[in-house]
Amino acid sequence: MPVPLYQAKAEFFRTLGHPARIRVLELLAERDHPVHGLRSAIDIEAPSLSHQLAVLRLAGLVTQRREGGEVIYSLALPEVRDLLASARAILRTKTADQGGLVDDLTPEAGRR
Repeated sequence: MPVPLYQAKAEFFRTLGHPARIRVLELLAERDHPVHGLRSAIDIEAPSLSHQLAVLRLAGLVTQRREGGEVIYSLALPEVRDLLASARAILRTKTADQGGLVDDLTPEAGRR
């Protein structure tokens, strides 16, 4: 039995409903990352990162590959990059009169 589109969308957005998952996707939208690079960039415990990556893998949003002794993660779908950019634009517009947002992907953000 086919799933209604609105139901599939709701499940998709639930998958995105964790800050660590969004952060992983934002980082992967810039470039592929090894697990240790994601961990240091997100400042999350290894078991928690592993769980979040598993959720994203099961949802088909990220892929992994081995290079030497490292596991490298990539976005599985380029459209995820577009979705994240759209969300960023919506939130910037929405919060413009509230002082804006801190872009935590910029190294100096939050230190200004």
